[in-house]
Amino acid sequence: MDSALDAWIEERLLADGIKDEKYPDLLLRLVRQIEQQGLKTIGIAGSQGSGKSTLARCLADLLTQARGLRAEVLSLDDFYQPRAAREEMAKQRHPLFLVRGVPGTHDVVWMREVISRLLQGHSADVPVFDKGRDDRVGSRTLPAGVDLVILEGWCFGARPEPEERLALPINALEAEQDDAGVWRRTVNLNLAGQGYQALFDVDFLVFLQAPEFESIHRWRVEQEQRFNQGPQAMDPDQIDAFMQHYQRITQWMIEDLPSTANLVVALNRDHGIDDAKLR
Repeated sequence: MDSALDAWIEERLLADGIKDEKYPDLLLRLVRQIEQQGLKTIGIAGSQGSGKSTLARCLADLLTQARGLRAEVLSLDDFYQPRAAREEMAKQRHPLFLVRGVPGTHDVVWMREVISRLLQGHSADVPVFDKGRDDRVGSRTLPAGVDLVILEGWCFGARPEPEERLALPINALEAEQDDAGVWRRTVNLNLAGQGYQALFDVDFLVFLQAPEFESIHRWRVEQEQRFNQGPQAMDPDQIDAFMQHYQRITQWMIEDLPSTANLVVALNRDHGIDDAKLR
């Protein structure tokens, strides 16, 4: 890689407060993959607080500003179903579907349409979701001329769990609110469906692998403190209750995704990069 690219990365990471010595090499490896393989879609998977959004933004800016390639970032979080739709799911399927985030609460049809339009050289409308209101608040238009689409999300690339793993509750939330397993089995069926698996069929998948779920909880608490949301902020107990909705798939991904991801970035308990291995 050239010195101009190295200088850009150093300046950008300094601005973002990223001090991990292995982070520049991670970005350089991704740039090499994109340029050598002519990638059009990259997925970035990682738990809450793992840094997937930061990596997606850094990579997109690097490609656009230092390489002249226009990269657009799409997040699963942008494509949450409206609250009214989730309220209907809560009535028809299970009350836990009111909480956004698990497979079944995203508009994967719209997201796949956006990807298709962008890669065909067209503009595309994407929804705008306000997490404070827990609802959509309109849409915005992405202009035509995209070279690469970067997709990021906490469950991106996840495969359905084997049925036998669903038998017993994994935490207090499942034991108290889903003892019969209706919600978790429906979530698993949604994940196995054509919509999600087709969405996850990208040219290259990066997995930011946390060491264990306890570290993820701590990272999420730190994230909440860093991005203070005022009266909407959650305390550690509220964060724990919230994260139990995602614990099952998160722990399954830690076990399973290294066998399918193209690049596995192993994170340590301090949120630094231990290793990055190409499969």
